[in-house]
Amino acid sequence: MTRLRIAGGRVLRPDATVERADVLVDSESGDIVAVGDPEDVPEGDETLDAEDGLVMPGLVNAHTHVAMTLLRGYADDKELDAWLREDIWPVEGELTPEDVRAGTELGLLEMIRSGTTAFADMYFHEEEVVDAVEDAGLRARLGYGVVTLGKDEDGAREDCEQSLATAREFDGAADGRVKTAFMPHSLTTVGEEYLREYVPEAREEDIPLHYHANETTDEVEPIVEEEGQRPLEYARDLDMTDESDFVAHGVHLDAAEIDLLAETGASVVHCPASNMKLASGMAPVQDLLDAGVTVGLGTDGAASNNDLDVFDEMRDAAMVGKLAANDASAVPAESVVQMATEGSASALGFDSGRIEAGANADIAVVDLDAAHLTPRHDLVSHLVYAARGSDVRHTVCDGAVLMRDGEVLTLDAEAVRQRAEERAAAAVERAE
Repeated sequence: MTRLRIAGGRVLRPDATVERADVLVDSESGDIVAVGDPEDVPEGDETLDAEDGLVMPGLVNAHTHVAMTLLRGYADDKELDAWLREDIWPVEGELTPEDVRAGTELGLLEMIRSGTTAFADMYFHEEEVVDAVEDAGLRARLGYGVVTLGKDEDGAREDCEQSLATAREFDGAADGRVKTAFMPHSLTTVGEEYLREYVPEAREEDIPLHYHANETTDEVEPIVEEEGQRPLEYARDLDMTDESDFVAHGVHLDAAEIDLLAETGASVVHCPASNMKLASGMAPVQDLLDAGVTVGLGTDGAASNNDLDVFDEMRDAAMVGKLAANDASAVPAESVVQMATEGSASALGFDSGRIEAGANADIAVVDLDAAHLTPRHDLVSHLVYAARGSDVRHTVCDGAVLMRDGEVLTLDAEAVRQRAEERAAAAVERAE
């Protein structure tokens, strides 16, 4: 057993308390072996210095489209439908597998630097995403996004078959760090006939589902008008609300849909920055938490955020959650940290998001030696309201050190940035 000891810091425990402790990791199994008083934790073969730092679970970005880093800043300040149809989809139609690889590597670099150790990705050319994840060392739930809108029957079926094939082929890749899902884009962009045909196939093979739901009123009203029921009621009738399933956004949920989620065990991934930027609305996060729904946190794509920093997302979630509830005590810091760690990990089906023996060794060390983190009255509060992704000193995933003292070890940062810059420019030129 090769052991990594994270020594000298304070540790954020699962009950949101903070204590002086060391963490011992089995780098071969990728699990946490021990957490405790430095005198009681065995020595490691390698040591990460956490002095003057907070050892916390690695953040989990539970909904994004990673390669959209190539479109960061390309089109802003527009409503969702026009933004997609006029700007995003035309360029995405020009993206090659090599483009997706370059954009994915850029996103992984950004996530490692800001303490994210796992994420969910819905995109295309997912074989490139799998290879990038394997090389970079992160953990991921991946899937090919299905859109049948505007396609003939052959094209629609090809999309659905590709999503299932991707889920079958790559589940368990990267030494088990990659899991997969069947990913219909949304309830309004995938025809009902295809959902009725292909969802049962996914169910037969225990493949979970991930899709956008109730993001905007334009995703709610057509279903109510055509089906006579709310979107998640419609989804339940299609067998799309299993406890292994997770939906993105959930902005426009009514009380019955919240109860449905609580009853079925399906999770919701809150994406506050994207929802605010696209004026989609404010999700009823405190109502979801009160009902016992598992809530995770996601950045969405970097074209609608415009970054992949989950620390930023935590602050946004807390702030907009209070506005949505008209209550300054709603969506408190402790709940938000739980959403970004154990909540997101649970939504994705990962045994991570907490610092305790037996959990995945997915860990971030936040450097507390900063003016904006002083004084240290409440470190949980600081994680949500004051910390930044740039405060992360070390990032560990599956027991492997991905970043040490701010230096990413698994990616050539300068080469990644240069490739992404070149490929983004070329893709935009082709589209225009």
